[in-house]
Amino acid sequence: MDSIQPRAWLPAVPPDAEGQLALFEKNCLQLRTDFQLVAGVEEAVKTLATLRSRHQWALGAAHYHPLLEQILPSIALEIRYVEEQPGLPSLERCSVGITACDALVAQTGSILLTSHSGGGRALSVLPPHHVVVAQINQLVPDLPAAFELLQARYRDDYPSFVTFITGPSRTGDIERILVLGAHGPKNLTVILIR
Repeated sequence: MDSIQPRAWLPAVPPDAEGQLALFEKNCLQLRTDFQLVAGVEEAVKTLATLRSRHQWALGAAHYHPLLEQILPSIALEIRYVEEQPGLPSLERCSVGITACDALVAQTGSILLTSHSGGGRALSVLPPHHVVVAQINQLVPDLPAAFELLQARYRDDYPSFVTFITGPSRTGDIERILVLGAHGPKNLTVILIR
């Protein structure tokens, strides 16, 4: 029997980087993910500061990551780092969870998050707003490319937690009415640095 080729039945993806970026943005819009494309770290700081003011975040949670360490000290928000204050009670009081990621998937508008890149599952699930900060070189075309990235990057140290986040938490179980934030964050923002 021939092996199944996943790319044959998954949605088509443009071959060029700009086309993939446009597809990711389109998918974010359809999924109700707030997508912010910024020119650099300084603009990422301004975008996060604007979000802090707009959503009136009082307390945030994050994890130590080189990209986040360039941004978070400048946004005038008290941050609890999961490495210093582990535990659910600490995260439950936070207005926002801010993470890095392993990759962004153009094909689905998904965020690939692992225990190595995202500070653990609770950080992206408990606070009512999840913000992901990524760089343009983290955009991959499709799901097979995301899995290939995982295999190459973590061959000898595979993460204990791997997830794809595709839009804010949602359910339609009750009377077929879509409800956002039922099982996780009601708001999801991706800040992508060119």
